[in-house]
Amino acid sequence: MIVRQAFFEGTIHAGREAEFRVFVEERLMPLWRLFPGALDVRVLFAQARDEGAPPFALSLAMTFESEDALGAALQAPVRFESRAVTGELMAMFDGHIHHHVFELHSAL
Repeated sequence: MIVRQAFFEGTIHAGREAEFRVFVEERLMPLWRLFPGALDVRVLFAQARDEGAPPFALSLAMTFESEDALGAALQAPVRFESRAVTGELMAMFDGHIHHHVFELHSAL
């Protein structure tokens, strides 16, 4: 299994936290669930962090059967649609997004 995670490193503009969350839930999550081949889609909103740790407002994790399945999803039209909508989200957010791909070794 392959997991691709997007880390939204940075901070939500003060007073826009609820708006940010609603935007993700209503506009982005429906698109993320449409990625072809995605076996699992998890969205995690930050609650707390260790002292001195960088802020991550949000993490998105998508699980795929294989690297080929991930590659196909990354070429799908819905990915480009979700990127455009994510651009709108960035008006509420100071930071950047970076992606990491992991091999899922074991799960409970």
